[in-house]
Amino acid sequence: MRGGNEMSYKYRILVVDDQPQYVWAIQTNLEARGYEVYTATDGASALEAIAECTLDLVILDLRMPDMDGFEVCERLRTFSTVPVIMLTALVEDEDKVKGLDLGADDYVTKPFNIPELLSRVHAVLRRVELAKQHDPTPVLRAGQLEIDFVQQRVSAGGETVQLTRTEYRLLCELATQAGKTLFYDHLLEKVWGTGYEGQDQLVRQAVHRLRSKIEPDPRNPQYIQTRIGLGYEFVRPG
Repeated sequence: MRGGNEMSYKYRILVVDDQPQYVWAIQTNLEARGYEVYTATDGASALEAIAECTLDLVILDLRMPDMDGFEVCERLRTFSTVPVIMLTALVEDEDKVKGLDLGADDYVTKPFNIPELLSRVHAVLRRVELAKQHDPTPVLRAGQLEIDFVQQRVSAGGETVQLTRTEYRLLCELATQAGKTLFYDHLLEKVWGTGYEGQDQLVRQAVHRLRSKIEPDPRNPQYIQTRIGLGYEFVRPG
């Protein structure tokens, strides 16, 4: 692992890839835009860096020897909520869904162009900053569900629920507008950012994961109700 130069940076980003050409290209372009960049070439050193450093984002390659990106993402989610952008040469939807299920916040398909990657980096970091500012009340309670906006913690039935940043943002957007039907495009813009128009499946997949974590019976949800053809509505139990 190694860092950038001695300048003062706003964000710290870890780039994890076993292919030197990708690491060099990403690091060079990120540093040129004022980010402090750390690098790792395997899963074990990446996890060590995440545990030891205060990071703002991880750019994680999916296909690496010994420990692939799926396993790295699954392990880091046991102790860190740092946002993750996955790099994948795979185009199958199931691989992208698996990455999101394990806690990735976004993905970029290889080969990619640098402007696209930089745009995704900016979007993820911006969403994190907006989430920090989004504090309507210290704690929101609905039935057995509790959202602590100050600590950014969620519990259901008295048990802490581990959510990814995307899942947390989605839950906050729905819960703070309880009783309103939020359309797919609204949720995509607020939670994922620009450039995801029409990708309703992203919302459906995230809601499915969220329900599995917070609902007493995910097959019969009491909090997140589907509004067919429109989107979703958060309902507070009566």
